[in-house]
Amino acid sequence: MNHYETVFILNPVLSDTQIKETVKKYEKFLVSKGAKMVSKEDWGLKKLAYPIQNKKSGFYHLFEFTAPGEAISPLEVEFRRDERFMRYLTVTLDKHAISWAERRRVKLKEKA
Repeated sequence: MNHYETVFILNPVLSDTQIKETVKKYEKFLVSKGAKMVSKEDWGLKKLAYPIQNKKSGFYHLFEFTAPGEAISPLEVEFRRDERFMRYLTVTLDKHAISWAERRRVKLKEKA
């Protein structure tokens, strides 16, 4: 099982319920493929560095999870098929990135 992090940007015209449903749908999709969710973060509506699909902002979300390597390709195919997604990026975390992500989560909990 590899450790992954996926950041995706959702279309800014979606309602709060549509965003929550989308996030929950893809979380369930990952779990069905054998993934274990480590962390989920909602970064909210942010201005984009450059327009994507003529939009200047988007809703950012982060999933951190462990999963077998075969789970990533179907996830990205689903992202490509869904018009609610503007961009996505999935990366494999090495041991240094995993420890950094853990420290970041601890800081976030302390602030909350």
